[in-house]
Amino acid sequence: MHIKGLNWGYKSDMIQLKAKYFNSYASFVDPHTIKLDNGKGKVEQVTAEKVVIAVGGRPSYPGIPGDKEFGITSDDIFSLKKAPGKTLVVGASYVALECAGFLTALGYDTTVMVRSILLRGFDQDMANRIGDHMKNHGTHFIGGTPSKLEKPDENG
Repeated sequence: MHIKGLNWGYKSDMIQLKAKYFNSYASFVDPHTIKLDNGKGKVEQVTAEKVVIAVGGRPSYPGIPGDKEFGITSDDIFSLKKAPGKTLVVGASYVALECAGFLTALGYDTTVMVRSILLRGFDQDMANRIGDHMKNHGTHFIGGTPSKLEKPDENG
């Protein structure tokens, strides 16, 4: 509900600023004209003095056995009907660490699986400080990459 509230606030702000939002695939026709395709057959062109491109990012599944059956993405975590409980976060990007951090803060047993280093492409001194901070506040870290996801043994 918190994330939905934030998104509603952003939409309200854009309306107040008279900014138009298009959730579409886009390509420039010229410096002030954009061709928009909503992916459902609607194609249109719009013109504007200024254009903001906010592509965001989309998570992907790792392509291992059980990934879609037993795993969820960072997008899905915000629409769960019940608490996730004990969680393994795969990856050490800023999105992965953000998810791990708020899960730990909410009191869930959270482990981050890191292939090599935290926050690749970022200043490593700061990345290590973030990792240390998270460890000191209860987030666990292990090395490696998963080869499969499976349901835990009911007895263990």
